[in-house]
Amino acid sequence: MGIYEELVARGLIAQVTDEAEIRELINNGKATFYIGFDCTADSLTAGHFMALTLMKRLQMAGNKPVALIGGGTTMIGDPSGRTDMRKMLTKADIDHNAECFRRQMERFIDFSDGKAVMMNNADWLLDLNYIELLREVGTCFSVNNMLRAECYKQRMEKGLSFFEFNYMIMQAYDFYHLFQHCGCNMQFGGDDQWSNMLAGTELIRKKLGKDAYAMTITLLTDSQGKKMGKTAGNAVWLDPNKTSPFEFYQYWRNVDDADVMKCLRMLTFLPLEQIEEMAAWKDQKINEAKEILAWELTNLVHGEEAANAARDTARALFTSGGAADMPVCELTADDLTDGKADILTLLVASGLCASRGDARRNVQQGGVEAGGEKVTDIAKVYGADELSGDGLIVKKGKKNFRRIVMK
Repeated sequence: MGIYEELVARGLIAQVTDEAEIRELINNGKATFYIGFDCTADSLTAGHFMALTLMKRLQMAGNKPVALIGGGTTMIGDPSGRTDMRKMLTKADIDHNAECFRRQMERFIDFSDGKAVMMNNADWLLDLNYIELLREVGTCFSVNNMLRAECYKQRMEKGLSFFEFNYMIMQAYDFYHLFQHCGCNMQFGGDDQWSNMLAGTELIRKKLGKDAYAMTITLLTDSQGKKMGKTAGNAVWLDPNKTSPFEFYQYWRNVDDADVMKCLRMLTFLPLEQIEEMAAWKDQKINEAKEILAWELTNLVHGEEAANAARDTARALFTSGGAADMPVCELTADDLTDGKADILTLLVASGLCASRGDARRNVQQGGVEAGGEKVTDIAKVYGADELSGDGLIVKKGKKNFRRIVMK
């Protein structure tokens, strides 16, 4: 089985422009491909995970990845999947975020000896002369076709700024630049990027009369239909200072039963034969499959030692009700009112709930425990003395814990 056939078998391929040519290129290690990452935060998230593992798979098969940091396109902001305009970041913020991305990508991609390259589109986009760009590239774009693109449709009712309207042209220009200067002949991305990717492919063919290819991967979604990488309203970060290895482990340990095999196929490097055997597991064995999934992905992001520690903590927590290194939330006196904090405050401050409304619903539905006792009163308060020493263990649902302590 070639790498292309493996990607298909794992359920990763959504759309391709020229399947026969793409199969030939990547199966023979002849593709130089890029995936772009806009620097909208100081850490990659679990939502970037599929792209990173895809790059790793293709590199292992002999292909060359170009990791494109969007230092330039981030200054505009991709309207895809958005109902409103993204917050505009300063160049200093973007540069800081780009450096954070670089360090995280190096855990997945081998950049030694020219096996992969990392580039920043700020290096060419920020120096473009607007009039020259319009003359060279703008003539290749049909406004009618752009307005029909999925990435713009959902914004038309609320309003799409001309600023954001330029994003497709900028992304297309990235592929055009990389094709000319890096020999990059293929682009990959999530299936929500298809319109933008086609624009780049067509730009190269119109301007240079040469073949370029686009292929999208299927975006993994959870059972609620939200993009992968979101939980309880918060992002699941790859930075251990933003999402601890234990929290990262628990996110994958808690995926819906129906999504376990899909995640194992798409995200892990376990052999397909092993995963197909696991697909027959039922009942309690599903939890074993979830544990394998969580360990494999935590190992990829944080290393074997952190993965083992997260697994051991989870096992201890769910068998004995406590563990020394469970996630900790530290409060200060400023977080208390008259030396006390109510249960809703603790749930929000600890990140167990996204808002006081969310916290209220969980308490009223009987899903919250504190200090080993079920909490039924949304006005229940805890004093500084109860949060001192070993602190107070707060539990939401069956598998989400925090130890809340006074700093």
